[in-house]
Amino acid sequence: MVNVNLKAAPYNLDDEQITWVEQTLNNLSDEEKIGQLFFNLFSLEGGKKFNDSDLSNKEVLERYHIGGARYEGGNKADVQQLLNDLQTHAKIPVLVAANCDSGGNGSCKDGTYIASAAQCEAAQDTKVAYNAGLVSARESSALGVHINFDPCVDILENWRNTIVNTRAYGTNAETVIKYSSAFIDGFNAERDMITCIKHFPGDGTEERDQHLVLGVNELSTKDWDNSFRKVYQHHIDRGVQMIMAGHIAQPAYSKKLNPSLEDKDILPATLSHELITDLLKDDMHFNGLVVTDASHMLGMTAAMRREDYVPLSIAAGCDMFLFFNDLEEDYNFMLNGYNNGVITEERLNDAVRRVLGLKAQLNLHKKQADGSIIRPQEDLAIIGCQSHLDMRTEAADLGITLVKNTLDQLPIRPETHKNIQLYVIEGEKDGIYKPANNVQEDLIKELESRGFNVTLNDGSTRVKGKTLDYREKVDAALVFANIIGYAAENNYRIKWGTAMSNEIPWYVHEVPTVFVSLNFTTHLHDATMVKAYINAYHSNPETIKQTVDKIMGESEFKGSYNDLVWTDKWQAKL
Repeated sequence: MVNVNLKAAPYNLDDEQITWVEQTLNNLSDEEKIGQLFFNLFSLEGGKKFNDSDLSNKEVLERYHIGGARYEGGNKADVQQLLNDLQTHAKIPVLVAANCDSGGNGSCKDGTYIASAAQCEAAQDTKVAYNAGLVSARESSALGVHINFDPCVDILENWRNTIVNTRAYGTNAETVIKYSSAFIDGFNAERDMITCIKHFPGDGTEERDQHLVLGVNELSTKDWDNSFRKVYQHHIDRGVQMIMAGHIAQPAYSKKLNPSLEDKDILPATLSHELITDLLKDDMHFNGLVVTDASHMLGMTAAMRREDYVPLSIAAGCDMFLFFNDLEEDYNFMLNGYNNGVITEERLNDAVRRVLGLKAQLNLHKKQADGSIIRPQEDLAIIGCQSHLDMRTEAADLGITLVKNTLDQLPIRPETHKNIQLYVIEGEKDGIYKPANNVQEDLIKELESRGFNVTLNDGSTRVKGKTLDYREKVDAALVFANIIGYAAENNYRIKWGTAMSNEIPWYVHEVPTVFVSLNFTTHLHDATMVKAYINAYHSNPETIKQTVDKIMGESEFKGSYNDLVWTDKWQAKL
C-alpha cells in the first residue's frame, strides 16, 4: 500500500487545500466515497453508449455521487450547457475530462484541430505540438473541462498497430518525450488544468487493440526500462498529475515483481497490483492519480466477471474507474467489494483522497462557492477563433509529408494535367471516430477551383475498360484514402470497394498517379505499387487545400517521415 502525500508533487497542496480535502473526506458516507471513484460517460449523441439509464443529470449525482464526468458528441454550446448543469447540481465539484490529443476538436464537434501526434513528429518542430496543447486547453476549458485524457505517450514500435498509429509521437522514447512534453507545456501555458498521460504500461509494441482483446506489452524488463519507463519517469518527474492505466499486460514485470505468477495469472495493468502499486506507485514514485481506461473494453472484460473486476481495479491501485456499464449494478459491485473487504478502508480513503486532492489543486471548491465554476457563454468565442485557425494552417504546412516520388511525377498542374480521375477510398462509416462525410465534396471543390476537370471514380466495378482510352481521357489519377476506423478491427487497412475494384491503382504505369493518406501513415503496405505517396494526417479543408497546393508545386513539402512508413517492404520504396 502506497499512500498519497498531498504536500508533495504532483499535488503540492497548501494547508487550506489539505484541510478542505480532509474535512470533505471525513464528512463523506461510504456510499459517497464509492461514488467519487467513478467517471460517468454522458452522451450528447442522441443515445447513451455504455449505460441505458434514463436518469437526469441531477439524479445521477444524487444517487451515485460521481467524482468525474466525461462526455461525447455535441457542439460547444451543448457541451457547455451539460457541464454547467452537472456542476449546478453537484454536492462536490465534478472533475470533467475530454480527449484532446490534437486540439480543441476533441472537446466538441466545432473545436479546432491543430495536429495529431504523428503530424507533430512529421513537422519536426515542437511549436506544432505546443500549439496543439495550447488550443486543447483554451477550447476545452471554455466548456468547463478540467482534465485532458491525453497526450498518448505510447511508442509506435510495430507498424501494424493502427490504434496507436497517428496518436503516437514517435518510434522511440526520446522522440515521444520531446513532442509530448511540448504538448503538455502548451496545455499548461495559460490554464490551470490537469494532464493525464496514457496508456501505462505502454501500447505500440504489438498489432492488436486492447479495445478488442487483452493488450500485451511483451518487452523484457530491460527493454521496457530503456523505452516506456523512460517516458513515464520523465513525465512523473515533471509533475504529471494523472496516468491512465491500459488494459495492457506487461508479463515480464508482473512476473519479476511476483515470481509466483503463472501465465494464467497475468492481468492487464488496470487489474494488476504488481504493475500499478508495486511498479508505478512504489518503484517509480508516482504520487498522483491512476484512472482505468474505459471499462467496457475487452482487454478488461476478458479477465474475469465484471462483479469481480470493478472493485479489483481499485484494490490493485487504480484510483478512479472509467465508465459505468449499468449505473446501479456497477455502483453496487464497487460498494459490495468494499463491504466484502476486496477494497480495504485504507485503500478506499487513499483513492478518494487523491480524487479530492486534484479538485483542491484546481480550487474547484472555491470556484463552486463563488459561482465561477459555471462557465459563461461568452467564453465560447475562443473556440474556432482566427488565431487557432492560423495555428492549424501552420501545422498543416509543416507536417504534410511527401514520402516518395520515385518517377518524379510532381507537380500535377492544370496546365499539364487538366483531366483528373479522382479516387476516394473510405473505410468504416459509423464508428466511434468517423471519417468526415464531406471530404469527397471538399476535394472536388478544391481541385475544380484550381482549374482541373475532375471525374469521380465510383469504384463499383472490376471493369477497367481499354487502357488506351483511359490514357486518352485521364491526365493524372489522384487517390485519397479517407480511412479512420476505431475499435472494430485489430488493424485498419485499405478496404477496396469491391473485389479487384477498378479503384485499386492498376493505372500507375498508365498515367501519373498520386496517393494521399488523410489519416493512417502506413497505407503503402496495401499500395506498394504507387510511385508518389503523401501522408497528410487529417481531412479538414485546410489540410486538403494545402495538400493540393503541394501537389501543384505551389508550396514545398516540409514534413518528415519515420521508417515505419515502409512497413518492412522493400517494394514500397520503389
